[in-house]
Amino acid sequence: MKSPWKKKMDPKTANNLILLSLSTAEQGCSLALVNGPSLVYEEFRTTRVTHSSRVLKMIEDMLKNRVGTALDDIDGFVVARGPGSFTGLRIGISVIKGLSYAMNKPVAGVSSLDGIAFRFASASIPVCAMMDAKRGEVYCSIYHFNKGHLIAQTPEVVVGPKEAVAMTQGKPALFAGSGSKAYKDRIEQEANQPVFTQSFFDHTSAAALVQSMRLRDRYFSESGRDLLPKYIRKSDAELPIKIPGY
Repeated sequence: MKSPWKKKMDPKTANNLILLSLSTAEQGCSLALVNGPSLVYEEFRTTRVTHSSRVLKMIEDMLKNRVGTALDDIDGFVVARGPGSFTGLRIGISVIKGLSYAMNKPVAGVSSLDGIAFRFASASIPVCAMMDAKRGEVYCSIYHFNKGHLIAQTPEVVVGPKEAVAMTQGKPALFAGSGSKAYKDRIEQEANQPVFTQSFFDHTSAAALVQSMRLRDRYFSESGRDLLPKYIRKSDAELPIKIPGY
């Protein structure tokens, strides 16, 4: 099914859109409402309650009690497409796809790593966005910014922390994301003058997802039905079982 939104959008029109953005890429849940260039509302919650039990309630509370905006007023939806928690991504994407389909509004999937890196778009050194992928690995990409504009980005990969540091090519870099804290000691040993963010800046920001999305010529490049998670690696259930001695 072709998306009616798969076309280049006039920047003036795009900058006036009311967008609802969501990330459930990790344990915490980030939700934001953006109206044109203005951030109207952003909320981050991290609890033991599952995403499936809170996401719709968060959206309803935001629209009804926090910003006073009707769901019909939303022009489009943005969601973290991965990498990240397999279960978390499926829940967040399913919620946004459902809203997109029900409201007949466009949707955009944006990299979870973008939602980390674009919080530091004003950094004068490369930004290494790292998410803890467990099993001694991180989801990682290196971002180069110049005065808030993205200049270059490496491909998204799942590697060990040593390999992630090697991607900085020996240059000083800012390390952000849950992976940067999970392997901080290792990074300090391997990296050249590493800079670390505070842990409360490590999550994928729903507002930063919108910031990244706006760099595209085509904001909404897929229909809601076509939007799928990007896991980067296979789930534990899909990996071959290793039996000792074999």
